[in-house]
Formats: sequence, structure tokens, C-alpha cells
Amino acid sequence: MSTVYLNQNDGGSWSEFFGDIYSGIAVGFGHSKWFVEKTTGLTIPSLTGLASSSSSKDSSNNNSAVVNGKLADGLKVIGVGYGRTGTYSLALALDELGFPTLHTQHLYENQKIFTHFVDNIFYKSIQQDEVITPDMYTPDFDLLLNGGFAATMDLPFALYYQQIHEIYPDCKFILTVRENSEVWFRSWDVLTKSITQPAQFGRILSHVNRLNYYMRWLFSIVNSDKTYLNAPFPLPPQNKASAIASYEAHNEKVRTSIPSSHLLEYNVREGWEPLCSFLEIPEANCPSTHGIPFPKSNSARAVTWQAYSSFIGPLARFMHWTNESLKKRSKKNKMGMKME
Repeated sequence: MSTVYLNQNDGGSWSEFFGDIYSGIAVGFGHSKWFVEKTTGLTIPSLTGLASSSSSKDSSNNNSAVVNGKLADGLKVIGVGYGRTGTYSLALALDELGFPTLHTQHLYENQKIFTHFVDNIFYKSIQQDEVITPDMYTPDFDLLLNGGFAATMDLPFALYYQQIHEIYPDCKFILTVRENSEVWFRSWDVLTKSITQPAQFGRILSHVNRLNYYMRWLFSIVNSDKTYLNAPFPLPPQNKASAIASYEAHNEKVRTSIPSSHLLEYNVREGWEPLCSFLEIPEANCPSTHGIPFPKSNSARAVTWQAYSSFIGPLARFMHWTNESLKKRSKKNKMGMKME
């Protein structure tokens, strides 16, 4: 898994401001490093000197039984909130509580799961020029269990709550929300503008292009507009009215579809207590009891810097690597000439 960088500084402070930039650069570089290495076979040096917290798949604190590498008792927690509602912070919190969680930000790293969605939903929608919606196809959720995950956060999994509830009736659902729809859209709009540029210029990398399929499908879903599937770059901007209508309709449908006993409507600013209570974590085991701060990650500012570093960082590293390779080759040629 990629390394996850947290900003635990106080809100509104200069330390938070620089912490967001710091974490954004580190995470963006980590993502693009993975894509470049997988596509080219090159080994790109990691950024050094950055304090980090791993996104865990360690089962030592796992709340689910593991049999032959697979979680035996089904999915435990599904985040059903749209992206930009605190889903990444919540994913880190669930990891801390012993629920190995797959967030969309790391979907591409889990190739069996990602390929299943690309082949059957994302790319197929583009080929057909028709959005394959959740009611048209049910993914193989056992792939999540085979991957060692007990929980998911963010889209696309947030859209499949009805199928998941039928297959795993004991699963619990968390609807993450923002203060209001306007606040959500501003953050969503920042994210979409940040990720479209790297996707546009990174299409020469096959793994990035697969992410491009997901992005096009996702924008089509959120904006209720299939134009995004095959539109040329630059992609059309987000439609504020359509996106907000989609966000609100989704939230309302979740509220009416999932029994209240299995649904928590939650703002990550509420911290550990309601989360531990809902997931039946004993008070003695709840991180708040031990003074552990609730994770804070992926702010809008950090996401913007992720986009910058995901493009500029690997380019600078690649240029440095090329320059060093040329120097070595030149040195080798000179030595060969002397021997002659």
C-alpha cells in the first residue's frame, strides 16, 4: 500500500497550512511514483525525511476472522457518502479500529479489484457510450474479502449499498456528510479540477489511462450526464446543479433504504465517540479514551498540492534519472575510447 501522510495540526493555524502542503506533496508523489514504476519498470527514489503513518492492511488488530487469507464473515462496514465528505479520514479511523479499509484513493493499487471494475463497468460504459449504473450490474464483492478488506470508503462502492446490504445483512453503513450541499460541491469541484490535469497528461502511462476510465464514469454518475464518457480533453466542468441534486438524492435514498439500526449519518468532525458506539467498540478500546486524535487528511488544499506533485514530482525525478544515466553512459564511452 502507499504511505499515508497525516496532518494533525490545529485547524486554522500556519502549521495546518504548511502541513496540508507537506502532506499533499508527499501523497501526490507517492501515487505518481507507483504509476510510473508500474508502467515503465523504472525504480524512482522515494521522498525522504517525511513522517508518515501507513494505511494498514495488518490483520493483527482485525475485527474479522481470516480463513486462508480471506475474511470469513463478510464485509463489516461500508462508507456510503460521496467523495469529499471526509471519507479518507474515516478510512484511516476504521483502520485504527481494526477494520482494514479500501478507499477509492488506493483502488488502483489492488489490481484484481480495479480490473474487475474497469472491465465490467468503467471501460465498458465508455465502449457502449452508456453509463452502467449500479442497478445494471452487481460487482463481485468477494474480491474485497479476498484482498483482506473488511470495509470500504468512498465511490464507487458507496453506490452499491443496496446490493451489499442484501448480500451481507449484518454489514453496517456510514453516511458521511458535509455541513451543507454548497460546502460539499466546493470541495468536490476542487478535487475534480485537481485530478483532470494529471489524468490528461498522464495518458501515455497505461495505468493512468485506466484511472481515466474510472474518472469519466464517475463524473458521468455524479453529474447524471454521459457526455463525460467520451468527451475530449479538457473534460467539461462539473455541473453544479446536477452534482448537488445527485449528492442530495443519493443521501436521501440511503436514509430510506438502510435500516436505522445499521446506518450512521456522520460528520468526521464528531470524532471517535459516535463511531465507536455505532461499531460497538468498547469504551476502553476507543482511541479517544487513550487520547489518540481523530485522523485528519485530504483537505481541499492538500488535494490541490497532490495534483501538482503528482505531475511535477515524477517529471523532475525522471529528468534527474535521465541526466544521471546519460552521464554514466558518457563516462563509459570515454573509458572505452581510452582503452582503445
